[in-house]
Amino acid sequence: MGTVETIRKIMLLLKPYWRRIVLSGILSVFVSGMSGGVAWLVKPALDGIFLQKDKRLLALLPLAVLVLYILKGTFSFFQSYLMRSVGSKVVRDMRNKLFGQLMYLPVGHYKKESTGSILSRITNDIGSLQGLTGYTIKDLFVESMTVVVLLAVAFYRKWDLALLAVTVLPAAFYGTGRLGKRLRKVSKKVQQKISVITEYLTESFSGIKMIKVFCREDDIIRKFKGKNQDFYREIMRSQRLVEFTSLLMEIIGGLGTAFVLWYGGRLVIKGTITPGEFFSFLVAIFMVYTPARRLAGVYNGIQQARASLERISEVEGKEIEKEGTVSIPPIREMIEFRDVSFHYPGMRHEVLKDINLTIRRGEIIAIVGKSGVGKTTLVDLLPRFHDPSQGVILLDGIDISTASLKSLRGQIGVVSQDVILFNDTVKNNIAFGMPDAADDEIISAAKAAYVHDFVNELPQGYETVIGEKGVRLSGGQRQRISIARALLKNPPILILDEATSSLDTESEIMVQRALEKLMENRTTIVIAHRLSTIRRATRILVLDKGRIVESGTHEELFRTGGIYRRLYELQFSTQDMNVSI
Repeated sequence: MGTVETIRKIMLLLKPYWRRIVLSGILSVFVSGMSGGVAWLVKPALDGIFLQKDKRLLALLPLAVLVLYILKGTFSFFQSYLMRSVGSKVVRDMRNKLFGQLMYLPVGHYKKESTGSILSRITNDIGSLQGLTGYTIKDLFVESMTVVVLLAVAFYRKWDLALLAVTVLPAAFYGTGRLGKRLRKVSKKVQQKISVITEYLTESFSGIKMIKVFCREDDIIRKFKGKNQDFYREIMRSQRLVEFTSLLMEIIGGLGTAFVLWYGGRLVIKGTITPGEFFSFLVAIFMVYTPARRLAGVYNGIQQARASLERISEVEGKEIEKEGTVSIPPIREMIEFRDVSFHYPGMRHEVLKDINLTIRRGEIIAIVGKSGVGKTTLVDLLPRFHDPSQGVILLDGIDISTASLKSLRGQIGVVSQDVILFNDTVKNNIAFGMPDAADDEIISAAKAAYVHDFVNELPQGYETVIGEKGVRLSGGQRQRISIARALLKNPPILILDEATSSLDTESEIMVQRALEKLMENRTTIVIAHRLSTIRRATRILVLDKGRIVESGTHEELFRTGGIYRRLYELQFSTQDMNVSI
């Protein structure tokens, strides 16, 4: 993204608030006019009061200066407030847009990019743009107008002297431009380093139990200090470049001012100009260098924003989930996998190969196999968390790739080992898939999943906030809430990734009964880990090296003596309900 493209992007971000920006620009003219007025009054003050000893001017000019400063402060207040509000609105809008984009990215994106990195883009990268719109753009308006007004005063007083004074400015802006290019590269590294820190913090706090059980606190702290030191070094490189820009402007401004004093002083001594004219000109030139220095900072600000915009654009440029146009009605006959293969982007190895499978309505299909053979990937294709690399998946003869995601996923319920709960109330977690559900419907689902009794023992009952990922509940309680959520949704298709794996024996018996009711007249696909689940399946599929190598009932497959029997004998022969495959 070049500088021109960055400026165009910034203009597009500001476009919705052009009225505020125009008003801010008008106020900038007044602020600049007040600055020019102060410089203009130096001549009558010096010549009239100090040389001619005019008492009338002594009474009027201080009052005029006071009025100018009051007006300048008032206009500056409203102008700054307007631009800061624009900055806050732009940051708000960009966060909303980026979060919306992230919500509609395929699930595969979250396997390639860490949560910490994503959080950094939403918080740090976008947050850095607050200064761009709130300060940099404000300076662009105010200081550019101030430079124009003050130069007008200086040229009016002594045009040839003013021309000599401003010859140093092109050199200053050239040097600033060269430094700005380096600043962009450093700023991008700064954003990358803070992203690493955010990622590390997310991992550390998520795994705090594991850190403590292995007594790794000191090691984790040491690693964090190293990453924080890396960030410190990059931020200091950035600060050196910013401050060196200011140093450059100060040196060049000093050279210009020194020359003006020397040459202008000679003109006053010769009587070519009056002291009042010279000092009015000198004040204008003095006042020009300050906004000129800030304008150099504007360029630096744009370069820093460019680094953040590039990282944000990386996410905005990613393709969202492909939305179909066909509204699929609830399943009536069957699900069909036809010549389906799948591999993850960037990997040559196929996770699934030539899957041909028909699942009729009401069947309970159990999928077994060694870890890593593609069981979860296979079921993830049905709700289109991933799309097949080859082949099609049909629901009652309709290619699900043409279906609207809402109509497809609306008839699929998922209960997995990895229970996903939110830092919200028990009630809202159960009703997550059905936010308009009535209280009696929620309670009915909770009772069916054997949640109701333990919820009544919580401090606020169904209004109890369960903490991040349900941390205030036991594993079994979290699992039962996720089952209640599926029960409330009442979907025609169920995907169960061993939904009872976290339960004790007594809870499992209760929940198995609830699941049996839930499975009635529904199509169920189970990633099976337990013998009890496998025995209830109408058909068992054995996956090996990405292919379906065996299919049949428990008795049929056991008699065959293939992979299923070996898995059974290895995993289940010495244990009945608690060993997984």
